[in-house]
Amino acid sequence: MQTTILRAANGTGLCTLLLLAGCGSNHAPEELNQLPNYLGTISRADYDGKSNDLLTAGLGKTGLAGATPAYANGEQPTPAELRRNAIHANYRAVLDIAANSGYGTLYGPNVDAAGNVGTGEGLVAGSEYIAYADDGTGKKNVTLMVQVPASFDPDRACIVTGTSSGSRGIYGAIGSSGEWGLKKGCAVAYADKGSGTGLYVFEDDSVNLQNGVRTGRVAAGKNALFAPDLGDADRLAWAGAYPNRVAFKHAHSQQNPEKDWGKVTLQAVEMAYYVLNERYGVLARDGSSHIVRLTPKNTVTIASSISNGAGSALLAAEQDTKGLISGVAASEPQIQPQPSNAYTVRQGGVVVNAPGRALFDYATYAALYQPCIASVAGSAGRCTALAAKGLLNGADLASQQADAKLRLQAYGWLPDSDPLQAAHAGTNILVAVTYAYAYGKFSVTDKVCGFTFAQTDGSGNPVAFTSAQKAASFAAQNGILGNVLYEDSVGGARVYTAGVSPSTSLADQSLDGFLCLRSLATGLDAVNGAGLRGTLATQSARVRAGMTEVQASAKLNGKPAILVHGRSDTLIPVNHASRAYLGLNAAVEGANSKLRYIEVTHANHFDSFSSALPTLIVPLHVYLNRALDAMYAHLTAKQALPPSQVVRTVTRADASTLITNVNVPAIAAAPAAGNVINVAGTVVDIPN
Repeated sequence: MQTTILRAANGTGLCTLLLLAGCGSNHAPEELNQLPNYLGTISRADYDGKSNDLLTAGLGKTGLAGATPAYANGEQPTPAELRRNAIHANYRAVLDIAANSGYGTLYGPNVDAAGNVGTGEGLVAGSEYIAYADDGTGKKNVTLMVQVPASFDPDRACIVTGTSSGSRGIYGAIGSSGEWGLKKGCAVAYADKGSGTGLYVFEDDSVNLQNGVRTGRVAAGKNALFAPDLGDADRLAWAGAYPNRVAFKHAHSQQNPEKDWGKVTLQAVEMAYYVLNERYGVLARDGSSHIVRLTPKNTVTIASSISNGAGSALLAAEQDTKGLISGVAASEPQIQPQPSNAYTVRQGGVVVNAPGRALFDYATYAALYQPCIASVAGSAGRCTALAAKGLLNGADLASQQADAKLRLQAYGWLPDSDPLQAAHAGTNILVAVTYAYAYGKFSVTDKVCGFTFAQTDGSGNPVAFTSAQKAASFAAQNGILGNVLYEDSVGGARVYTAGVSPSTSLADQSLDGFLCLRSLATGLDAVNGAGLRGTLATQSARVRAGMTEVQASAKLNGKPAILVHGRSDTLIPVNHASRAYLGLNAAVEGANSKLRYIEVTHANHFDSFSSALPTLIVPLHVYLNRALDAMYAHLTAKQALPPSQVVRTVTRADASTLITNVNVPAIAAAPAAGNVINVAGTVVDIPN
């Protein structure tokens, strides 16, 4: 018998084939499992499902709903403690775990894959694998993770992606698609998108490692989760001139990580295949390699997650040239379709004006008007300043706020969002500033539009992170660190809410800075519409180039997909995301499309609003689980996909009323005529 090893580049490392010849052998070539060449060292941890586990870090249903666990030593938390607290924080960030919210009855660790409510704590035994994906420079260091539950069955193999939402770290999707996948017995392939938590402090040159532990940048070397591209002399100069400012990965990596969100989601799937074949593939004749057992031909892979992670799932499906993804089931996607006039969106027969605006476009618009809506008597500086610049109408606060809401509606928000506009002001501020830096690939020292980031005191002044806060940052932060600081405020740097604009001398929540961001988005002066010049023109060109890099094609190549989105979403308006994606998909795929869209009334981007505003909001998470159930049934049992439809939910009288299926009815297999979302040619019709 003759054995020959052939190695051929396959884009994920080296594909190794073991050819059997001689002795009359007619075996087909066997593919050896090969580590993808972009992966670094893979760490493995095994959890027994009793003292610790994959889903809850040993906290169980009760612990996840309880207070933040304490560290034995707050100055030096262990990697295990940081993992535990990161899971606690991230799970609660994306799910409403308040009493009567549905936690423990409609979803949660104790609710099994079939929806049955159990009395246990819902711990999931299994193994967790973590590695960096990088190009060798240590500048990308995207964290990838694969969780393999003990219930995984290689004869019924499935993989679910859990790319993080927002700017969160590697555990950002643990409570969304992660929980569903683990309960289903699927391996879950996570990615932090290259925008996960990574606090950098200039004064002590400190960074996070992959496991969250803090160390110095020199000691970390290429293993830092994030360190800015800044020499030591420049670092010291910046720290001296601007003490207590911080940098973080999403804003300041100078990588525009969003352009790679589809790529890294696919890499997470490839890592999952590598891990699974190491576990379940038989040893090859060389005695050290494993023969590939699991491939896309015998494994169901669903790209999933929420928000930015959902957008990543769609981008991965678009970019999938190897057939890695079987289908998509995602919720409230932050997705940015390429600009196109090839489709039309109508609601109640009325054409939606300019659907599919870019995130930075509508976020900077919201950053102008939402703070006005949030103003109260005595603090109406933003409204007053906007009106003085001719950007708002009305003689008093109430009429100015009403005009601000009308302007947001004209820009694509639905009236359903009106009651939530004020509550979203702070979130869109963070988005506007973070993405300005990210899209333009700016350094922290560029002070884009006068904005930096720092922790602030009660008066709005920058203050240092304590050693305990730095030590816990991996678990406690959501990936956007500190507060937005306006460096150009009259009287010196202040938190943006206390900023006084030079052009108005008013405490207008730093309006000048946000008009600057708006100008970067459009390429025109936000007040007079004139073309930009000088530095601002150059910065705008950089930002708009970055915006172009992240656009979606909406070409899913016939892959089945289900998107769910809340009609009341005030952060990612449906007109600019899911509705627009459905329209562009119809234009580029036509009759080959297998995309379904479920629009849920009374659902917002943040499920926590269902407890804070029970008369207005229901949890959307229920519908992500149902979309995943429907996609899994379609892929494994050829069950028909549900038609596109509006699901009409019922809000509660108050927070003391338990949410049930009466409030969140099922996705209909045959929706009533008045609930059908119809796609005819390139026209998307949404019922009122």
